[in-house]
Amino acid sequence: MFTDPQIIIEHDGEAIYYPCVFDGTSSVKLLAELVQNINWQHDQVIMFGKQITTKRKVAWYAGDGISYTYAGKTKEPNSWTPLLLSIKEKVEKQTNANYNACLLNLYHAGDEGMSWHRDNEKEIVPESSIASVSFGAARKFAFKHVHNEQKMEIMLEPGSVLDMRGPIQQHWYHALPPSKKVKDLRVNLTFRLLIK
Repeated sequence: MFTDPQIIIEHDGEAIYYPCVFDGTSSVKLLAELVQNINWQHDQVIMFGKQITTKRKVAWYAGDGISYTYAGKTKEPNSWTPLLLSIKEKVEKQTNANYNACLLNLYHAGDEGMSWHRDNEKEIVPESSIASVSFGAARKFAFKHVHNEQKMEIMLEPGSVLDMRGPIQQHWYHALPPSKKVKDLRVNLTFRLLIK
């Protein structure tokens, strides 16, 4: 069953929010399976010329040979699992887009987040959909326009999908602000289409 979309951004790209793609029971079950069965690793990134190990954990799953470089580090793919393929299929039907890779993040609590950035790496097919799927704790997600610093915020609920497409990665930064109020973990999957 598809859910009614909410248009978050409709100029200089699109951000479309689908609140209940996975129902409550499915979301709880999928969260537990993802935490248990994904090959999680602490992220290694280059910041200000130094290698930093993040608190959050990450995983990169994709088709054969589809590596991904960001923050100065290249990730080689884990092979798709049946669990991830089933989630991907449902997301593709919801967004009417295709994906060949997924970057997963595990945030243990609200003190872990992501600063302002754009998913504009050269490996990503320009203006293709990036679908962000949330399980676990609800978290605030923010957008900021590159040129006029216009800001928008949305609460990403468990089981939701946020579809970012068109030139949005050129014109908008996005972030997951830290929050001391959030005590529970969150798993986020971002499905992407990379150039093979």
